[in-house]
Amino acid sequence: MGLIKIYCKLSCMRIVSFFSTFIFVAVGAVLLASPIDTVRSTYDDFPEDLSFDLVADQLSCISNEVPLTYNENVHAFVNYFAVKNRPYSQEMINRKNRYFPIFERMLKKYGLPDELKYLSIIESGLNPQATSRARAVGLWQFMPATGRSFKLHQDWYIDERMDPEKSTEAACKYLKQLYNMFGDWELALAAYNSGPGNVRKAIRRSGYKKKFWELFRYLPRETRAYLPQYVAMVYVLNYAEPLGFDTRSELQYEVAYDTILVNHYTHLQTVASQLNICGDELTTLNPSIRRKAIPDLKSGSYPIKIPIYKYKELTSNRMSILDSAKKVGKKDLEQLAKNTVGSVYGRTKITHRVRSGQVLGTIAERYHVRVSDIKKWNNISGSMIRVGQPLKIWVKPNGQNNITYAIPSKQLVTPPSPPLVLAGRKIHVVEYGDTLWDIAKKYEGLTISKIKVLNNMKTSKIKPGQQLIIG
Repeated sequence: MGLIKIYCKLSCMRIVSFFSTFIFVAVGAVLLASPIDTVRSTYDDFPEDLSFDLVADQLSCISNEVPLTYNENVHAFVNYFAVKNRPYSQEMINRKNRYFPIFERMLKKYGLPDELKYLSIIESGLNPQATSRARAVGLWQFMPATGRSFKLHQDWYIDERMDPEKSTEAACKYLKQLYNMFGDWELALAAYNSGPGNVRKAIRRSGYKKKFWELFRYLPRETRAYLPQYVAMVYVLNYAEPLGFDTRSELQYEVAYDTILVNHYTHLQTVASQLNICGDELTTLNPSIRRKAIPDLKSGSYPIKIPIYKYKELTSNRMSILDSAKKVGKKDLEQLAKNTVGSVYGRTKITHRVRSGQVLGTIAERYHVRVSDIKKWNNISGSMIRVGQPLKIWVKPNGQNNITYAIPSKQLVTPPSPPLVLAGRKIHVVEYGDTLWDIAKKYEGLTISKIKVLNNMKTSKIKPGQQLIIG
């Protein structure tokens, strides 16, 4: 075993030396002056393809618990990340030192392989606020229900799927569950991408085979690319320097911070101004605070991360700083929270079961909500609903919705809502069925042409939830 390790180490050193020489020759005399600083300008000079045998040998030298199987599928992605899309890989190299220390601490805490830290690159590109078309969010791309199952709080103001520490801990718990379920890291990663149900289905369809590459053709298309991308990124980041990437400049690092707990409305930009720091610094430290403000909390408190070099100043002047941050933008945000499509702010959830003859419009009228709200709450893309289907409806408390069951929907008359006032502008939130003509009639002195001018509109097309300036 010792001789094998020595051979592997020597083999890697020999290959790295050869590969570095190869890059030097390929990019020419430009690299003589500054091989790292000029590599960004030499992408076009990089070889079109990497040697399969060379990459296979290098990959075999990486210490790992998760199998790094190498084949033509993986080789294609190695060429993609190392040659064809070098700017993306360079950006991952720049970002990794900001998030990898968090991943490494959590993986160690849960006894998981260290190389799982590379998985977040495939999931989110190391972007804590990344959002997919399927509404998966954060560094580890949790869907809403999965996030809630791991106690990641989600509301209009806060989404802890975007919190690097909390989401990473949740990902570690989920990965550990998946490994215990399948007893194989390749299948666990496949299940993380497509769900354990799809992996079990692939196992059944394959005749109960138990290895990823035996199930490959039976897995969803996205999952077939998922593991090869992971292996390719492990390779590229481990051999970044010999591959000619810049591993020294423009690197981001983890920011040291401490936390304060607040239980009342707190405007982050005001806190930043009081501490004389850039507002982006606070929002970057607190990506889970979606609206750059903490709302009034009915119970408990919420932590705000503060750069460690400003923590003492904040604690010394806590009362005056937080008092200033209690006021700025509060009313505007509360109005926006109440009127944004799909908002549940200040509402209580009930369940409506669809009856024969009902459509979304009549249900929306009954509960004095918008059709667009019902669609958002229930993830409905079209307008089709079926008899007996349960619908989540979020209603205002204390009868503010004026819910009625006895009066036929055609007799319901919804009074016009007063316009919102945001940042000195009057705003009308478009409701289901609104037209520019209807909106113009609601407000004195308003015309269709004036609405178009105020909102820089070229057509008369509007949609529910859209905010229109009316004065």
